[in-house]
Amino acid sequence: MPKIMENARQDFDELAWDKNDEEWEEAQTALSKKSLCRRLELLVAEKFGKPATWITPMIIGGFNNLYRIRVEDVSPDVQAQFPEEKTLREAATAKYIQQNTKIPTPRVLYYSDFSDVGPFIIIERVENKSTLSHALTTPGVDRSITHTLNPNISQTTLEDLYLKVANIIFELSHHKFPRIGSLLEAKDGSFSVDGRPITQNMSDMLQLANIPSAIFSPEYKAFRCSDEYYLNLAQGHLVQLIFQHNDLVKSADDCRNKYVARQLFRQLARQGRLSTFGFAEDDWSAQARSKTSKLLPVPSNSDSFRLYGDDFRPGNILINDANEVVSIIDWEFTYTAPTQFVLDPPWWLLLDTPEMWDAGIDDWVQNYEHRLETWLSAMKQAEGSAGSKSKSTEFPLSAYMRESWETGRFWLTYAGRKSWAFDTVFWKYLDERFFGQREDGVEKNELWKTRVHLLSEGAKNAMEPFIERKVEEMKERKLVEWDPEAAKSRLAEVLFDDEMQ
Repeated sequence: MPKIMENARQDFDELAWDKNDEEWEEAQTALSKKSLCRRLELLVAEKFGKPATWITPMIIGGFNNLYRIRVEDVSPDVQAQFPEEKTLREAATAKYIQQNTKIPTPRVLYYSDFSDVGPFIIIERVENKSTLSHALTTPGVDRSITHTLNPNISQTTLEDLYLKVANIIFELSHHKFPRIGSLLEAKDGSFSVDGRPITQNMSDMLQLANIPSAIFSPEYKAFRCSDEYYLNLAQGHLVQLIFQHNDLVKSADDCRNKYVARQLFRQLARQGRLSTFGFAEDDWSAQARSKTSKLLPVPSNSDSFRLYGDDFRPGNILINDANEVVSIIDWEFTYTAPTQFVLDPPWWLLLDTPEMWDAGIDDWVQNYEHRLETWLSAMKQAEGSAGSKSKSTEFPLSAYMRESWETGRFWLTYAGRKSWAFDTVFWKYLDERFFGQREDGVEKNELWKTRVHLLSEGAKNAMEPFIERKVEEMKERKLVEWDPEAAKSRLAEVLFDDEMQ
């Protein structure tokens, strides 16, 4: 497989990023005012029926602002968080996990999507020393920079810390749900999947690419089967290419690469092929035709999905002085997903993502493979130690995770979830597995030429007009505000759903 050396992460829209930064700074100023903190005290006091006191400055997280508030005669302290649409989903997920598993997570005491200070969640404060990320990274590293795995970490320590997370993932994998989406809590305390998945990629598209919200799936839409959700993910990548106005496309050929990759990915999703890729039922990929050993069976396409967290990582796992896990926080991008997602080894074994790795994605892969064996050993130990005390599971996770890496299923899920990493992952790790080996010596900007013949007639005929329009858009840097109906109409122009593949 020829090597393609490039940065894996595509660029966010810098104008949208600047706008988001300005709005963030304005919001933080407003959220830091003492008047708001006093109103928070009143809200907490009302809920508990006891005096409440704000005791520390606001803590700014990646997606939440945290306020530590002490309630008289109540221990430990509580924290109020202020998300937007995700409030009900995040709270319901945290409550489900707290009530139905042994996984340590702060108790959700109160939450609402409406109050005079906006949506809120009030949770317990859990005493902790630091996060698992700090235990895994190089000692003394600046807490404000992105962590990477300590290259000199002892094998014993790594095995111990990986095992703690493997036990958590093993327990989460037992819980099944009938649809793909976000959990909501009913008035009687029961839980159901009644909302669209709130994903990290969706959040980035809205905030950092100025994507019109009208083209996303409706707020209360859940997905009935894996194929339907893979199609939704594939459509999201086309959405990014269409509506991110600045900084994504560098040239006409770069745009052709992105167009061909995204259209082919969506064609495979429409054909129901992505959900079976790399499993025993894969009878379509070039890779499958050359396999000699039998692969493990594919999970059910419907009625059996698992909780998956886009932001589940060591930075959100709190530990004590003995490196024991005391709590897992930040469930905001957790949803019920195709079971295929939980059968992949975790992306965070090196702490940093492949697209952001300083030495490049090829070096990330080399380092990841070195640590993967330790993870698989920990996962197997978690499965074995559960023994008869555990609920039975349909899937031996250690075996599925090993096979996921070997077949490239890992990269399929990663590409599906990450629009800004999609292009590099597609051309480096999926294209030849899907369609067969490319001829040697193809220039990076001409990869599209090797696969354009695979496009549907509609997608093929629309390509050059699309490229011409996109290149013309590049000439003027601006933030475009789309009318909802105009945005939907523009999206429909490049989907070609009337063509049967």
